[in-house]
Amino acid sequence: MTGGESITTVGLVHIYRSEGHDVAALAGVDLTVLAGEVVGLLGPSGAGKSTLLALIGGLFRPSAGKIFVGERELSALTASELDEFHARETSLLLQGARRNLIPYLTPRENVAFAQEAARRLGAEVPDPGHVLESVGLAEHGDTPLAHLSQGQLQLAALAVAMAPAPGVLLADEPTNALDHVARERILEAMLRINRQEGTTIVVVTHDPEVAGRLPRTVTIRDGRIGGEGRSGEEYAVVTADGFLPLPLHARADLPPGTLVRFDKVEDTYVLVPRPTGGSGEDAKPYQDEPYAASPAPQRPVAGDRPAADRPAADRPAAERRSGERRSDADGRPAGKGPTGDGASPAYPAPAGPPPRPRRGGFWDDEEDEVSYRTERRPPAPPQEENTLAEEEDDW
Repeated sequence: MTGGESITTVGLVHIYRSEGHDVAALAGVDLTVLAGEVVGLLGPSGAGKSTLLALIGGLFRPSAGKIFVGERELSALTASELDEFHARETSLLLQGARRNLIPYLTPRENVAFAQEAARRLGAEVPDPGHVLESVGLAEHGDTPLAHLSQGQLQLAALAVAMAPAPGVLLADEPTNALDHVARERILEAMLRINRQEGTTIVVVTHDPEVAGRLPRTVTIRDGRIGGEGRSGEEYAVVTADGFLPLPLHARADLPPGTLVRFDKVEDTYVLVPRPTGGSGEDAKPYQDEPYAASPAPQRPVAGDRPAADRPAADRPAAERRSGERRSDADGRPAGKGPTGDGASPAYPAPAGPPPRPRRGGFWDDEEDEVSYRTERRPPAPPQEENTLAEEEDDW
């Protein structure tokens, strides 16, 4: 076919299973590529670039969202319609030249073989020699692959991808592991195909020099579109829900939690962060107040202070019963503190009754606890004599 096809993704999500966990390779990608446009996909490894390329190529279906290539919505295609889509409308150039070639065929024979599916569907395909000429490999059309350099093998792989004259070319790292001269030949061949045939080209690359040669770039970060470039200038992209991701070079100056505002100045907007230095309330940066939990009550330890300064409830029962006079107010011994008022200056006696004892709580041993409970146990009610039961000899 002649001319390119447009590409549109709407809310694209793809989740795959890895080591028993769900991993979101793409998390809501909205992308539009115009017909005949050349776009580079940038981003770190694992960002989702190759996954996005494979989804656009129809290799598998997304978990959610829609993909439109021209007028076709890929998830609605039947198996036969998808085969026709692969044979005539879209070509995928895999990473690594040899993955795209049959090793025992020449470049010309590889191109002819790649046209077979389109021919069976009645599509008009160009002559293999013309395809090799368009990529700059006409003089090596009949050379065995073993005699070609790495750059020439990549040109042969590009010719195979362009064999059915597709409307969309999807290239995954086409310049990977190439020297500077070979890389320039590949880029020139793809840009020439775009100018002459109008083919829509989407290129995945890690190379900043390659990205600088492309008229438009899209940066993928964490499965989302994080920015776009136009002729070397980087721009943030406002998402469909109104969020504006920060470019990488601005994240060091605007860390998470920074307050910013947008001021309109004439026909543009200026991003103004809140001051972080100086004095006064306006100069203090916003920070979430950490939650401070109340400290747990400390268990008294026997022997941590002199016996005279410890409350009566914290002393052994034997010591409490050795002639101490108890206060009527709080039940604690009186007259034992240095001030003579029943409390030490460093450890004043608290108001109210002492805490109720419990096993493993305040006492140093079980004997003290038992003796304490014995002293405060209320008298048992008198029992009535059961003379009738005694007479009947039931006990």
